Amino acid sequence: MPGAGKPSGQGTFDAGLYQRGIADAFRKLDPRQMARNPVMFVVELGSALTTLLWLQALTGHGEAPAGFIGAIAAWLWFTVLFANFAEALAEGRGKAQAESLKKMRQDTVAKKLATGFTIIKGREPAAASFSEVSSSSLRKGDLFYVKAGDTIPADGEVVEGVASVNESAITGESAPVIRESGGDRSAVTGGTVILSDWLIIRASANAGEGFLDHMIGLVEGAKRQKTPNEIALNILLIGLTMVFLVVCATLWAFSVYSVGAAGSGVPVTITVLVALLVCLAPTTIGGLLSAIGIAGMDRLIRRNVITTSGRAIEAAGDVDVLLLDKTGTITLGNRQAVDFIPVDGTTIDELAETAQLASLADETPEGRSIVVLAKEKYGLRGRTVGSTGSGPAMQFVPFTSQTRMSGVDYDTTQIRKGAADVMYTYITAVGNTASDDLKREVDTISRAGGTPLVVARNGRALGVIHLKDIVKGGMKERFSQLRRMGIKTIMITGDNRLTAATIAAEAGVDDFLAEATPESKLALIREYQTGGRMVAMTGDGTNDAPALAQADVAVAMNTGTQPAREAANMIDLDSNPTKLIEIVEIGKQLLMTRGALTTFSIANDLAKYFVIIPAAFVSTYPALAAINILGLHNAILSAVIFNALIIVFLIPIALHGVAYRPMSAEDALRNNILLYGAGGVIAPFIGIKIIDILLVLLGVG
Repeated sequence: MPGAGKPSGQGTFDAGLYQRGIADAFRKLDPRQMARNPVMFVVELGSALTTLLWLQALTGHGEAPAGFIGAIAAWLWFTVLFANFAEALAEGRGKAQAESLKKMRQDTVAKKLATGFTIIKGREPAAASFSEVSSSSLRKGDLFYVKAGDTIPADGEVVEGVASVNESAITGESAPVIRESGGDRSAVTGGTVILSDWLIIRASANAGEGFLDHMIGLVEGAKRQKTPNEIALNILLIGLTMVFLVVCATLWAFSVYSVGAAGSGVPVTITVLVALLVCLAPTTIGGLLSAIGIAGMDRLIRRNVITTSGRAIEAAGDVDVLLLDKTGTITLGNRQAVDFIPVDGTTIDELAETAQLASLADETPEGRSIVVLAKEKYGLRGRTVGSTGSGPAMQFVPFTSQTRMSGVDYDTTQIRKGAADVMYTYITAVGNTASDDLKREVDTISRAGGTPLVVARNGRALGVIHLKDIVKGGMKERFSQLRRMGIKTIMITGDNRLTAATIAAEAGVDDFLAEATPESKLALIREYQTGGRMVAMTGDGTNDAPALAQADVAVAMNTGTQPAREAANMIDLDSNPTKLIEIVEIGKQLLMTRGALTTFSIANDLAKYFVIIPAAFVSTYPALAAINILGLHNAILSAVIFNALIIVFLIPIALHGVAYRPMSAEDALRNNILLYGAGGVIAPFIGIKIIDILLVLLGVG
């Protein structure tokens, strides 16, 4: 992740990464490690057996020439090493990130508050109320105090105060973020730094169990568990290997019997049978399967998403329903003023000027957008208004959630702006009435999905400001892509159905849930899951936790509350709700990569069968020479070399993933079969023939 230092191996050649990968490939030859990959463990056993046969041949008692056996043994060892190298390379990038993260994890001083400490709102703890202890001694539930310049010693939830925090070490972004008690921005991470003010925090994890520790374990690959699909595929590969093992043993028995019965020919050698087993077993996908899974998790980490398990990434690839919050995901997050609509004979310039004055003290995003609209559309600039005496020229009335109104008083003029129902009450209270013209414009904006704000001067309505949720650019095209992938998009919003329908139509989502509550979101997810659908959603608040816990793929914002982060199976360090779409694409790319290389590997085995079987048993059954259609001179050795080298050529695909394009499952399956299936059948014939020609030119065989 950016803040932890750019991981090695991304975009540029990193010699150190490849050197570590080579060293790790040899270390992984330990049988205890190889046993975790049964397919490659069988290859390692075959390599060891042929090595012993080579040593025997050197004494002059070999079953075949020492040079041939030695070449087979060497390339079988290369096959194992290449598979280990692929896994080591995938792990190496994570280890580079982990080393950077470990430098952040340090034992710091924590200002632990005394047991029974009473929190007083707005009051900073006195020096006598806390004691300095090691951060490693903090336990879940402890209260501690931090101020500007302090490193937050442990993960926690802000229970009092508001402060600016530098989280660049986690997110990679240098811009500070605000953390405060209450709301959905109360979670803090150990290792980040307080830039201003102070906070009282309740520890949410014991030492060594924090978010940073979890990240280190994940990127190192130490906690990566195989997913159900990966386990199922692994069982299939083991099954195929065992079948070929039995086949090879049976073929050896047939060979011995045939030679004895015919009184001619030579039984097939153990070296050739081992080579046959390795070439027919699914060694290509067996050697790359682990690297594919590790690389999938690495791709998420590079996008600043931490996942609790590989299962979540795989589930993302199967998702067919996306629940997306409207605010901040589909829309920009803040309503913006788009028009001024005068009523009852008011001129547009008069309304724009009054609306701007009413919004000068409104620090909300909506209020600032009104000032900008008046300036940009009507050319209104700063000017002198009101008295010029020693007293204040203007008395501003700031916006509050209680009054839902803002404005300004100067001289004998009183200007107000606010929600329609509040302004109707205000206008009536001063002896005026809301005209039919005003109500008509308010209703028109509401029916269009906008938010009307009424502007009045001295109790008389001048017009309406049209606030609108602005849909992010490119969202409609993005949703169209998801639709082609067979994914249904559902917008979730607390707005009324009319407003929700308007935004949904403009954004191009398939459906929406209006006036959403925690219960309604949870019920919606369960409804789709009951129908066999896989559901993904994002959230950041405590009220999102039940739905996040229920969803198949649940992405919590790093800025969110601790309950939301604990309920989710992924955490977005950038707190960008739209990243859910990228996560789904990464999950689908992971599944496509695994499927493509599995198809290629099995197709390879089919082609190698027709190449190696005639060559392996031609000494037993001379008539098989007639089906040596490629005219190979060194078929066995050529096939073994190809079997090893193909792993090397496929490592980049395993690490970077197949090229992903939004398409239906049917189209993806067809392309997979045509490209990797047909290609997997053709490639071995071409590759083995080229290797055979090179061996002849080199005088081998």
